[in-house]
Amino acid sequence: MKTINKISFNDIESIPQLVKDFLNQKIEGFENSTFSLDHFKDQINLKQNSFTLGQRQILSDVLQEQLSALTLSSKQKENLGNLKQPNTFTITTGHQLNLFSGPVFFVYKILQTIKTCAYLKENFPDFNFVPIYWMASEDHDFAEINHFKTENNYYEINEKSGGPVGRITISDTFFISEFEKEFKDSVFGTELILMMKEAYKVGNTLTEAIKTLVNRLFSEFGLLIMDGDSKELKEQIKDIFKDELMHFSLQKNSKEKVDFLTEKYGKVQVNPREINLFYLSETRDRIDFDGEKYNIVDTDKRFSREEILHELEHNPERFSPNALMRPVYQEKVLPNLAYIGGNAEIMYWLELKDYFAAVNIPFPVLIPRNSMLFIKEKTVGKIEKLDLNIEDFFGSFTAITNQKILKNNSILSLLEEKEILLEKGFSELRSIAETTERSFGDMVTAEEVRQLKSFKRMKKRLLHAEKIKQSELLERLEKLFLDVHPSKTWQERVYNFSVFFSDYGYSWLENCWEEMVVQESKLIIVAI
Repeated sequence: MKTINKISFNDIESIPQLVKDFLNQKIEGFENSTFSLDHFKDQINLKQNSFTLGQRQILSDVLQEQLSALTLSSKQKENLGNLKQPNTFTITTGHQLNLFSGPVFFVYKILQTIKTCAYLKENFPDFNFVPIYWMASEDHDFAEINHFKTENNYYEINEKSGGPVGRITISDTFFISEFEKEFKDSVFGTELILMMKEAYKVGNTLTEAIKTLVNRLFSEFGLLIMDGDSKELKEQIKDIFKDELMHFSLQKNSKEKVDFLTEKYGKVQVNPREINLFYLSETRDRIDFDGEKYNIVDTDKRFSREEILHELEHNPERFSPNALMRPVYQEKVLPNLAYIGGNAEIMYWLELKDYFAAVNIPFPVLIPRNSMLFIKEKTVGKIEKLDLNIEDFFGSFTAITNQKILKNNSILSLLEEKEILLEKGFSELRSIAETTERSFGDMVTAEEVRQLKSFKRMKKRLLHAEKIKQSELLERLEKLFLDVHPSKTWQERVYNFSVFFSDYGYSWLENCWEEMVVQESKLIIVAI
């Protein structure tokens, strides 16, 4: 494996402008929320003063219980012990419980979280930094997580859904036998198959499955795995949930930021609701307020104000944060300094800055995660033979294709030469026409526009003709594009980690960790 480039997000066309502006500290109010040692120093001070020893004890007890069924490494045990100490802080990432981890960026964001902790320890040796993976076990959209894809196959699990996905019990293991067929002859195929069978055995919940898988992959790195579906943790955020039910505080306190981001960038990632909580029973359903009663949407459950507050007080585990409330819950129960997430996650965290201030919780440093692309050396060779760079595949590929198809085209050169002469001729004619009657000058301008449109049509027709003539080159270019962007999107959003682990095993994880950049957000391209 050889890293061939690390491209800054600023140089990638498809990275959202909001993320670029955030990274470049161009969004007022977020200058101190970006990655820098000074900002981390400030976060340490803020969190030391706001996170109590009592909260640390609760966190340690909850994690001890949640991880009790796993075999923990010495590094994990050390991190668990350190969490009780006032000089220990966390760096967190979160993700859904996708089948067998889902797309491979799941692995990248966890590795970046781990490496960020190592980087901070080097720079702040008097403090400890613990990597946390927060499981989105309470999400209820099973269709989003019940599958994964390799280069050759699509795998899916079928279970009864509707409630929190983490509580779904595994009964369908047909996908395991199909996976075994694909990978049994791979170098590390046996390891992958055993990993899958251990995690997805009949009777395990999806929470237990992901916990088992993630621990198998990352235990030696010291990663701790956390489940927010916990009564003990939710006891700590009852006051904030109560405020949300009574006063719709998240929506009110985020309105200014939401309006600002909408005006400047066109839309926000997630629009706050009046109440940003769900109610958990056999299903997970949104809580709505009609002015008199609290209705559990799509059920016949209704609560008066007194009844829902009583329910919250005695059964806080039945209240579940939505995507916008979850960051507040997370930061309330963790001594956290930074959150590492994808671009969409970072964009909805930015909506919450004022709400964090209103509920008196420090807003963390936000880190858009690195992206990675593993590309075969022979593919790199084919790209170079066409006098292209891998970076060309992350801009407008249509423009690159058109440029290659029309390169050194004599007809295009002649058309462009005549077009320039036409523009020059009309420029001279316009300067004279302006000295005469106005309508004559307007006629000259209109005629120029008409004739220049003809040149555009001729160039478009020429491109169409050349694409037919050079169909072989066009096919090669399109094939290379799909090699870089399977399913016409970034590789990391399509393939499962098994595609790479099957050939390289744990050394692939170590290589990802080595190449990961923690101080900047980059696309890391590796030839294999």
